[in-house]
Amino acid sequence: MTLPFMVDLKGKTAVVTGAGGVLCSMFSKALAACGANVALIDLNEETAQKYADEINLSGGHAKAYKGDVLNRTIMDNVAETVIADFGGCDILVNGAGGNNPRATTDKEYYEPGDIDADIKSFFNLDTNGVEFVFNLNFMGTLIPTQSFARHMVNTGGNIINVSSMNAFTPLTKIPAYSGAKAAISNFTQWLAVHFSKVGIRVNAIAPGFFTTDQNRALLFNEDGTPTARTGKILAATPMNRFGESEELIGTLLYLISNEASGFVTGVVIPVDGGFSAYSGV
Repeated sequence: MTLPFMVDLKGKTAVVTGAGGVLCSMFSKALAACGANVALIDLNEETAQKYADEINLSGGHAKAYKGDVLNRTIMDNVAETVIADFGGCDILVNGAGGNNPRATTDKEYYEPGDIDADIKSFFNLDTNGVEFVFNLNFMGTLIPTQSFARHMVNTGGNIINVSSMNAFTPLTKIPAYSGAKAAISNFTQWLAVHFSKVGIRVNAIAPGFFTTDQNRALLFNEDGTPTARTGKILAATPMNRFGESEELIGTLLYLISNEASGFVTGVVIPVDGGFSAYSGV
């Protein structure tokens, strides 16, 4: 992996949740390339193991762990195992999250008659689906932070959360995901203040539009052509393209470098090709 710049993480341990995904597996590889021991946590241990194997084959040091970010007992046990394996936790990347079709409306705008139509409107969103999305994103950040930060309060460290463009301005069709990511941005600020006296800095990255396994079907048709939603996204992105996952690495490394950002805590940095700056006019 080619890094935009190097941060010396030798002797440090980084924990990444959601490490089986496109973005968080890339985060894991970048941290390992800087010398960190990396614990890759995912509900799908097989996928996390695949990326851990890739890191180890490239000369890094990584281990995969099966973990449910919604279960405090499981996460406490995983944290204890990671601490035993690596001797501590210096960096926590809360990457687990996502949306669910049950919490997504079929249409962007309500129109007369939709309430009785055979569609998924705002009025018949599955409340269990909405709850799942809120839990996966917010509780899936809170619980791992509880489990790992208890080992960091005596040594200091860095916590990186993953917010979203939805946190700045909600996107149509996905009210639960938008609200949950707004909560992540707010929680990032809360944690930054709460841990400010014990040397833990807490910041967040807010990716714009990147192609991942979760959103690929929303962005591209089966034949590979862009969907109508992709057209709207690119029209609202001044750089007129999707981001490449590697383009998040520089922000990640900046935020975890005490030399580069030692006086930075409680911020949410957009990496979005200008999406959050564009008014549409």
